[in-house]
Amino acid sequence: MTTAKEIIEYMETLRNEEQRQVLMRFFKTAHGEYGEGDEFLGLKVPQTREVVKATAQHTPLTEVPELLSSRWHEVRLCGLLMLVAGFEKLSAKRMKSDAEAIGLRDKILTIYLKYAEQANNWDLVDLSAPKILGHWLLLPTKLGDGSRGFKQQTLDELAASHNLWRQRMSIVCTWKTTQQGDPTWCLRYAEVHLHHKHDLMHKAVGWMLREMGKRVSMDLLREFLRKHAHEMPRTTLRYAIEKMTETERRIWMKQTF
Repeated sequence: MTTAKEIIEYMETLRNEEQRQVLMRFFKTAHGEYGEGDEFLGLKVPQTREVVKATAQHTPLTEVPELLSSRWHEVRLCGLLMLVAGFEKLSAKRMKSDAEAIGLRDKILTIYLKYAEQANNWDLVDLSAPKILGHWLLLPTKLGDGSRGFKQQTLDELAASHNLWRQRMSIVCTWKTTQQGDPTWCLRYAEVHLHHKHDLMHKAVGWMLREMGKRVSMDLLREFLRKHAHEMPRTTLRYAIEKMTETERRIWMKQTF
């Protein structure tokens, strides 16, 4: 399998009706829910990863947009994971500053951003944004002027979008920068999205703050909470303080500080 058509046809043969129904309920695809209209084949994530493992190195990058445009959730995930695999391969230490690798990474990022709205559920965003967009923030780029300012502008545009999934990308991608010891991206976009109305964003912001506290500095997290806890959605606050002691969690939830 080296073409999108072949990959899609193969994945369709794996269709599982019972699992499809489970996934449609889990990912809230009913009328009025956040995943309204999303269609599933009924594949589990390890099955999709197996397809990626078998095909990614043989499938041209030019075939990926067709996967990302598929009606099937799992096929779109396959396309996203192919982009992840390609980006990670090109981000090995010896290739970090290689001119050809930089160009190919930028091409992958450009495709990712162009089709960002096709990552139209939280799992599609969460399995791709940190490893493509977040990793790109840490690496040399030829896009724009290559500066941190241009990278911030890219995330600002995602954050300002009216599309929920682009907005989620702008905060969830900071998981990667936090893992590498840089809390600034997380803190910036946690603040940007602090008053977002959607529960999925409340959870994402709290999750990223929790990871920042755990991996970089609990004192930085506490500083952020002292400034914003009184105005944060309760879900965001609960997620952010999960790694604290029970006593401290109670204090923050009661806001007695």
